[in-house]
Amino acid sequence: MTDTSPASALATAPAPSIPGAAPAPPPSGGRRGRLLALDGLRLVAALMVCLYHYAGRGGPVSASWHGSPGHIFPTLYRVAVYGNFGVQFFFVISGFVICMSSWGRTLGDFFRSRVARLYPAYWVALVLVTGASLALPAVVHAVRLDEFLVNLTMLQQPMGATRVLGVCWTLWVELRFYVLFALLVVLRGVTYRRVVLFACVWTLAAVLCHSSGNDLLNQVVMPEYAPFFVGGLALYLIHRFGSDLLAWGIVAMSWLLAQSEATRGLWGPHPHRDPYVVILIVTVAFAAVAAVALGWTRRANWPWLTTAGALTYPFYLVHEHLGWFVIRVLHRGLGLPPWPTLATTVLGMLLLAWLIHRFVEKPFGPRLKRALKRGTRQPAP
Repeated sequence: MTDTSPASALATAPAPSIPGAAPAPPPSGGRRGRLLALDGLRLVAALMVCLYHYAGRGGPVSASWHGSPGHIFPTLYRVAVYGNFGVQFFFVISGFVICMSSWGRTLGDFFRSRVARLYPAYWVALVLVTGASLALPAVVHAVRLDEFLVNLTMLQQPMGATRVLGVCWTLWVELRFYVLFALLVVLRGVTYRRVVLFACVWTLAAVLCHSSGNDLLNQVVMPEYAPFFVGGLALYLIHRFGSDLLAWGIVAMSWLLAQSEATRGLWGPHPHRDPYVVILIVTVAFAAVAAVALGWTRRANWPWLTTAGALTYPFYLVHEHLGWFVIRVLHRGLGLPPWPTLATTVLGMLLLAWLIHRFVEKPFGPRLKRALKRGTRQPAP
């Protein structure tokens, strides 16, 4: 998961002239509306994943409901089983936003912005879930000290350690994308040509990975997720420079590969999903971000979308395990009916996300960023 609220200066900066690319549209008030719409899409993707975790899967949530969600919510379940595709939706948005927010920044700026954006809320979510696991280990096992400590790094997955936050596997995917993009594009300065070259080379590497049989290469190249990020990168180029055949060709290729990856990876193992619906969801994800890129959402400039975007990341972090705890307490403990329990849990997680944003991200994110910047200054001779 990633930040989609770049500084307004980046959003309105005039684009440099690129041979072969259509000229960028002049800055206008519509640019802000486009970005607000993107914040709204982020929350939609987060709610999709939340719906899947509460009503579209089995496992621990079934224990919290004291029954299968498919039996408790027979109609909702048929929709909720597709909710985990919100993750792929996030990746398309992330490609768009990382390209946008890194334009004109140094590698140090990029690093500091990512650390300050990701870690404060993540650490708080770890503390909350760890505390809940100790208070009610019937939902998830009580977190050991060594597990908690290694999870502070956000590198627990490649270490083979237990994940305290179930959703943090997507953060490991995002981190690898950041590293690839930072080293191959941001390090030398983000330009149209460098982003296009990166997108084309990554796409080719992802395709070749399937026949390589090399686990390390697969970990680096991420063939199952690369098309989503690449599609988002190309859509930002369209947003910044205007439509051109090369950028749209990258988007089309990314969509073709993405629908294949999603269908093979997420439809096959699940008997209650329809492959045509999977393709439709992937198509809608690309189309929604394309609508933002083309300016079709410029009228979506409602102030509440800013709040929606701000809540998305902390909501995504806390909703899964803490939501299962709340469901168990409300439904099994207090006897609240299923639908009121579901609504109360979602609203409660959104409120918790707002508290984390207000009292953790807003005050401590900028402080961490400033501290990192001071730490990189050369000492006086």
